[in-house]
Amino acid sequence: MLAIRRQADKPRTPEPVDDGLPPGVASVLAVLPSSAVVLDREDRVLRASSAARAFGLVRGESLMAAELLALARKVRRDGEIRESEIETAGRKFGQESTSFAVRVAPLGTHGQVLVLAEDQTERQRVEAVRRDFVANVSHELKTPVGALSLLAETVEDAADDPEAVRRFAGRMQHEAARLTYLVQDLITLSRIQGGEPIPAPEQVSVDEAVHEAIDRCNTKASAKDIALVAGGTEGLKVWGDDELLVTALRNLIDNAVAYSPEHTRVVISARPAGDTVEVSVSDQGIGIPESAQERIFERFFRVDAARSRATGGTGLGLAIVKHVAVAHGGEVTVWSKEGSGSTFTLRLPAFGGQAVPVPSTTIPQEAAQ
Repeated sequence: MLAIRRQADKPRTPEPVDDGLPPGVASVLAVLPSSAVVLDREDRVLRASSAARAFGLVRGESLMAAELLALARKVRRDGEIRESEIETAGRKFGQESTSFAVRVAPLGTHGQVLVLAEDQTERQRVEAVRRDFVANVSHELKTPVGALSLLAETVEDAADDPEAVRRFAGRMQHEAARLTYLVQDLITLSRIQGGEPIPAPEQVSVDEAVHEAIDRCNTKASAKDIALVAGGTEGLKVWGDDELLVTALRNLIDNAVAYSPEHTRVVISARPAGDTVEVSVSDQGIGIPESAQERIFERFFRVDAARSRATGGTGLGLAIVKHVAVAHGGEVTVWSKEGSGSTFTLRLPAFGGQAVPVPSTTIPQEAAQ
């Protein structure tokens, strides 16, 4: 009697639920990266991965995508594996749709169907960006190349007019310089756009990087009587690549000069900020509309395309700045108000983990005229 009571008190192991799946299928579905759904002969969901539920493909025991249900029924009817692409609307108002590459196949002999859906939204977005980039590069290269060709023909026709030859030769130099800048920017962008960190970061003097960038921009600034002024905290050091940082700062200063009126000034200042160093470039220019501030770091995006081409910009400068910041483990931000100028701030990891000024005797901090 006691033995019977002890046997009755022992916890019972729940019996496995027979969902009709072939042996091992459940284990395979659990490790698949794609959204996986198994339907029975009545179109009820037997198994669904967490990804399938997260994307809204499955709710309860129902498959919510009508296109997938139609494919599953065709596969169940003739046993043929089918592949397709479908797009589902965002689950909330304002959300972007999600694109899936779908594969539907029969499973077992009891009318069950396996549905695999792989999210390819990001892949399609990257492909679209790549196509746009190639189209924009082609357009930007075609403009100076076409201009050079026409100017060369014009110079040939005006061989007997020295004044015209000098004038057109000057235009050819301008277009050749524009082409050179574009190619250089493309090379720089291809080097850093992968988002990979700097392979061998070194100690970089912020003072030296700022003054080197100012030196490279002085000619353009002087032509508009714009003063380039270096200020802030001296002796700051950051981790990174010296040439890339100079390139990023040069692009910020060039951008400030291009969109500033004559007889103004551009201030480049550095300051410690915890474990980072902030380098800001402020101008007294025309400012950037609020609606465009989220897009200004996109490749070839221009707030005013006509003005940008008139100033000789390639449309890649701010994109390069963004990628340089990311490659250094930092970021770039912008504050701007139309009619009041703009301030771009580059935040970079400080050398040694904390932005503490050290004595600097290499470059004095003074206004660059």
